[in-house]
Amino acid sequence: MLNLVWLKSFITLVQHRSFQAAANHLGIAQPTLSQHIQKLEEQLDVLLIQRGKSGCEPTRAAQALMPFTLSMLRLDQRAREAVTGTSLRVGASSNIGIYMLQPHVRSFMDRQTSPHVDLVIDNNPAIARQLTSGELDIAVMEWWHPKPGFQARDWKQEPVVLIVPPGHPCADMTQINREALAGMTLLGGEPGTGTGRLLANFFGDDGPFPEVSMQLGSTEAVKQAVKAGVGISLVLAASVTDEVRAGTLRAIPVSDPGLAKELVVICPETIARHPPVSSFVSHLCH
Repeated sequence: MLNLVWLKSFITLVQHRSFQAAANHLGIAQPTLSQHIQKLEEQLDVLLIQRGKSGCEPTRAAQALMPFTLSMLRLDQRAREAVTGTSLRVGASSNIGIYMLQPHVRSFMDRQTSPHVDLVIDNNPAIARQLTSGELDIAVMEWWHPKPGFQARDWKQEPVVLIVPPGHPCADMTQINREALAGMTLLGGEPGTGTGRLLANFFGDDGPFPEVSMQLGSTEAVKQAVKAGVGISLVLAASVTDEVRAGTLRAIPVSDPGLAKELVVICPETIARHPPVSSFVSHLCH
């Protein structure tokens, strides 16, 4: 098993590119740091650091080792925090983390006995990977494929709305039905995305199905494109609250039921009943 102390010395040396600077940063003697690197190289049977007059450079083997080193050191920190209950690491898929979750995190942290909360925002697959690898205590996601050892709990159902600019022919509509929506061309919603999955379920295998143009990559990019008159799109209602209030976008509900995202809260079963995980989940899902 790789020694975490040696790995910490290794990553610090790579970051500083100097044995003396890395040793000073770690608060150890330079010979001790050199010994850590030597032992790690012997254990892996590779050269990790190329030493030279101008400093030291990581080898190709070192570059391959670096992401695993960072992950192992993060897990070590997470384990220590989990044991002491001093910190909680919550992950959220992009739209949830940006538009919905942060007030709940703030209200939880305002409690006198609550731990510090680190909020990680990324796309849904990345959050799922971090949760299953142990880098997150809790994840709040737009979709989740059940896995053994994890507990999922419904959080809320968030409607999806059609957004158009104020001057659009549909801007004064109070709602839109499935048939009208199927005949439109939408920005985003390509297969494999959260909206794409939702559309596939909503319209079924036989359709008809709306056309999809432009893979813009984020809800913010989609909103800006709609504002500019490039097209129209479907987004979570919570993501356009400010724009609707300001009058820069119109949000049109869908009359047919089923066009909504079921948001879920997931955590490992081993810590589901223990604070601060249980406290945060209860706070979120009360």
